[in-house]
Amino acid sequence: MVRALTEGLEARALADVPLPERVRCLVLPGEAEALEGAGERVEIVVGDIRVPADCAKLCEGARGARLYHCAGVVHPRRVSDFFAINVEGTSNVLAAATAAGVGRAVIVSSNSPIGTNPSPDDVFDEASPYAPYMGYGKSKMLMEQRVKETFERGDLETVVVRPPWFYGPYQPPRQTLFFEMIRDGRAPIVGGGNNRRSMAYIDNLCQGLLLAGAVQSAAGQTYWIADERPYTMKEVIDTVERLLEDELGIPCAHGRMRLPSLASGVAFLVDGALQSVGLYHQKIHVLSEMNKTIACSVEKAKRELGYAPEVALEEGMRRSLRWCVEQGLLGPKASGSA
Repeated sequence: MVRALTEGLEARALADVPLPERVRCLVLPGEAEALEGAGERVEIVVGDIRVPADCAKLCEGARGARLYHCAGVVHPRRVSDFFAINVEGTSNVLAAATAAGVGRAVIVSSNSPIGTNPSPDDVFDEASPYAPYMGYGKSKMLMEQRVKETFERGDLETVVVRPPWFYGPYQPPRQTLFFEMIRDGRAPIVGGGNNRRSMAYIDNLCQGLLLAGAVQSAAGQTYWIADERPYTMKEVIDTVERLLEDELGIPCAHGRMRLPSLASGVAFLVDGALQSVGLYHQKIHVLSEMNKTIACSVEKAKRELGYAPEVALEEGMRRSLRWCVEQGLLGPKASGSA
């Protein structure tokens, strides 16, 4: 997102969206190196959204500016972190932005407040009701509700963006692990692998965020931002495997870790039990979702924002994999590895 703000994106929909003269970023202590080389227009503020004074420092002198709130926690150490960071942290950001006279705040939410689709053919839109999935979904639902209250009080212009599973360069380590599992023949297929998942290639997501900040009529609205269509889990895994071998020359084991749909059901029960006592286990949580459809429509964003996702699964995964290889994060499996 910082690169999109400083260098722009090759997207026709952004032709009339100007880039800002300066970009100020709030980053956690010890993480500023991630923005090295971002350019002289980027100012780093070290802090934590859980600290109101840090949020105030971020927004100091930012009257009329656009604020993009992308900070949050997906896989925490404790369930309480969901609410301390995603809910109370966002409230601190909103309060600081309001006090500073920020022009508009674009808030990144998730698919999780709406949960999972009730049937394999269902597609969420912005009218779909809240049905939060576990603690993360509840925290993002509460966050969205606070954003809405802020807007309805007239404190601040806000726009909520809901991205699903995102992928692309600068991806988190869990995505690289997914690639390694496909390479090593351990890619998980729960049930038949025909459940559909909406995904958002990172350039598509950044395009949506920039448009949400720029389009005047978007104030107070919520938008799903994703690739043009959902993909089946089987399609995602097959695409990554083919690109690894055919274009990057990385041999794959051509195996699948096939589990019955019941495995996700059991993981769902265990996940719920753990979270009820404040504990969180990332692998159990991810397994609980693996047989579920999480699909959304981007028609409202296309119609109202002019959103036009230009990168689909194959090209997006091609860029993701090449980035991993260039960064030394992914290569052939070492001989003798278990």
